[in-house]
Amino acid sequence: MSRSLRRVDLTPGYILHHRPWRDTSRILEVLTREHGRLTLFARGVRSPAARLAPVLQPFQPLLLSWSGRGEAPNLTAAERATYAPALPPRCLLAAFYLNELLLRLTTRHDALPQLFDHYHGTLERLRTGAPLAPCLRVFEKRLLEELGYGLDLAAEAHTGRPLEAEGYYEFLPGSGLVRARTHAAHALCGRSLLNLARESLSGAHELEDAQRLLQAALAACLEGRPLATRAVAKSLQRKAAL
Repeated sequence: MSRSLRRVDLTPGYILHHRPWRDTSRILEVLTREHGRLTLFARGVRSPAARLAPVLQPFQPLLLSWSGRGEAPNLTAAERATYAPALPPRCLLAAFYLNELLLRLTTRHDALPQLFDHYHGTLERLRTGAPLAPCLRVFEKRLLEELGYGLDLAAEAHTGRPLEAEGYYEFLPGSGLVRARTHAAHALCGRSLLNLARESLSGAHELEDAQRLLQAALAACLEGRPLATRAVAKSLQRKAAL
């Protein structure tokens, strides 16, 4: 990136993560539509009189401005792009999961406007009470596509034969879907895969198949690195079962 002074004014963005910096400031990890993911220094936003403190919240559509040289410029202004109600409490962990995926899998300064739009649209659907699991599965599918790791949900990997609704398949990372020899418990139903391709999942079995497939594909992209939000979700499930 050029070391010359650069200014960006009022570009659409979301805060994915923030952490304290020095006594009164924060380091922000943001996702923007036109400039991709980047780090911004937000100076003085933790002081008692900081006017930007209530604005710089996750899951809120923002217009961000910054100026500076190098990889991490200084935030100069921020405002709400539009009024957006808070996410329902039941969706918060899932929304942080989306943020963690974006932080782990996107490359800094790589603009992916379609991915930004998918993220924005997923948050909007969650705000309006859309079912949680289908929203997450569709976002995961589109994330893989935008990153260049999209799944071929139309044909078998080695033979090119069309997937059959009544068939059963296995996912091989690096290859794709292959016909399962038996209807084993880990096999994926062809109908589930075809409906995932249509982004029209319904029923517990289809959602379970889609989740297993997409988590396997994402795990290959993550190269074994665990996700903190998944660990939290599993911990909450264990406590609920006690």
